[in-house]
Amino acid sequence: MSGQYPKLGALAVCLRGQTVLLAKRRNPPDAGLWGYPGGHVEFGETLAQAALRELHEETGVTATPGPTIGHMEFIHRDGAGGVTHHFLLGAVLCAYETGAATAADDAEAVAWIPFEEVLAETLPMSDKVAETLRQVLSAQARPSASLR
Repeated sequence: MSGQYPKLGALAVCLRGQTVLLAKRRNPPDAGLWGYPGGHVEFGETLAQAALRELHEETGVTATPGPTIGHMEFIHRDGAGGVTHHFLLGAVLCAYETGAATAADDAEAVAWIPFEEVLAETLPMSDKVAETLRQVLSAQARPSASLR
C-alpha cells in the first residue's frame, strides 16, 4: 500500500433567489475554473459542518445547511497515467443567510451566478457543476421535494 488515500471534501451549493454562489479556484487541480465553494473535511467534522466552514472561509457567506445532494468522485492523472489528485466530494445544499460574497482563502473570485448561466455552461467550470445544479432544481420542482 502506497500510503496515499483519496481526500474527502465538502461542497456548498448555496442558493440565493435564482442565483448560485460559485468560486473561481486559485489552486490546482481546478485553478481558473468556477465551482462550488468547498474543501477538505476535517477529522470529526460532519459533511454539512465542513461545507459551511469552507463556504465562510472562501466567501465570507454564512448559510443554513440543507440535505446532502449527492457525491462526486474525481481522479486526475498526469501524462503517464499516474494519479495526481483523488477526491471524493459530498455536495450540501445551503440556504443563504448573510454576508457579502468576497473572495478569500483559495478563491480567486466569487460571484452569484444566475441559474441559466450555469446551466448553459458559459463559464469555464469544474466538472459536474451544471449537473449538480440541474439535480437541485429538478428535486425542487417535485411536489414532495425536501430541498429548499
